Amino acid sequence: MKENTRLTGVKALRQHLDIHTVSAGLVAAIFGCTGPALIIIGGATSGGLTYVETISWIFAVYFFSGLLGLFLSVKYRQPIAGAHSIAGAVLVAGALTHFSLQEAIGAYLVAHLLVILLGASGLIDKVMQWIPVPIVMGMIVGVMIRFSTEMITSITISPVLAGSAILAFLFSTRFLKKVPPVLSALLIAVLLAILMNEFQIQDTQHAWILPQLIVPTFSFDAIVSIGIPLALLIICTENAQASGVLMAQGYKPPNNAMAMYGSIVGLIASFFGAHAINIAGPMTAICSAEEVGKKESRYAAAVVSGGLFSSFGLLAAIVVPLVIAMPGVIVSVIAGLAMLGVLINSLKTAFSDNQFQMGAFFALIIGMSGVTFFNINAPLWAIVGSLFVSFVVEKEHFVRRAKVENPKIIEATEK
Repeated sequence: MKENTRLTGVKALRQHLDIHTVSAGLVAAIFGCTGPALIIIGGATSGGLTYVETISWIFAVYFFSGLLGLFLSVKYRQPIAGAHSIAGAVLVAGALTHFSLQEAIGAYLVAHLLVILLGASGLIDKVMQWIPVPIVMGMIVGVMIRFSTEMITSITISPVLAGSAILAFLFSTRFLKKVPPVLSALLIAVLLAILMNEFQIQDTQHAWILPQLIVPTFSFDAIVSIGIPLALLIICTENAQASGVLMAQGYKPPNNAMAMYGSIVGLIASFFGAHAINIAGPMTAICSAEEVGKKESRYAAAVVSGGLFSSFGLLAAIVVPLVIAMPGVIVSVIAGLAMLGVLINSLKTAFSDNQFQMGAFFALIIGMSGVTFFNINAPLWAIVGSLFVSFVVEKEHFVRRAKVENPKIIEATEK
């Protein structure tokens, strides 16, 4: 019986793999394997890690997060893309100048254990259900709007590459209905970059490097400085973004499961140097966009992305020089174009009625600000700040919402 179920799942996946889902998965993987990988390389360099330790770190975050995305997407039939925390990589990059890699890994393990405990308690799902949807959508727009603004500013950096990609996207949207417009933009941009000799490939590594298994040590200072902030980033920044994106597209994300499975995988990956394994907000946005196809088919895009991520991790020593060679303008403009649908839908949801409008607006502007306090980034403060605003200004909206969700409150009020 189980074997038949597996076969059915494989056949279903084959039916959903088409030009739209494959191209969306490819775009998501290119986004996740370029800029974020460069952040890790920069952090490893500033932290004094060896080349082997750096490659092991890259292997761990990409190989295991790819497996996570594959598993969750197939299990829940939702476009859930696994990745590592970009904000977490920045946090760790600074911390490695004060702590050893072994101490950092001990802090990673504590962070994942905290996330697993919170997920097992059911608290994460309850909190996400309690936060008003307009506020979550406002946060999504605020945090992700930078991808669209960077798409526009990239025109000033390379008018030919960025401008051609945007024009290809627009004309493809208008005239080539069967071809994903983001794919058209990507092909045009890459072709022009090759013709303009913009790919600067330097020394290419041909040897496959074995990942290093690192024994952790536990330091109270490292746990406070890295572990606790990292756990908050995973829950309140990365997974919250992905959950909001999925909600905006009409899915019911398994919040507790996403957190728990991510950190279970993260526990294993930590021993190879991975700082965090979680659900990716931007990549989930790319894979779940309406342009990808029917709602029930979009999970195939996350499956493609997961497979490419794991392959990237396995071949890290060989493909990292190619990543460094890719013009940053291409990544910026393609990521911005891929986010358009999600941003538009999130804006519609955030401001479609008169509920929590002030809170949604503050969530948007706090998310856009990029503010950071206590090593915690803007997404969490966007939620906290906007909830405070709504409690002060829109308290009646919470009362009205509670009455709708719990009819007993209405009966008690009437009595």
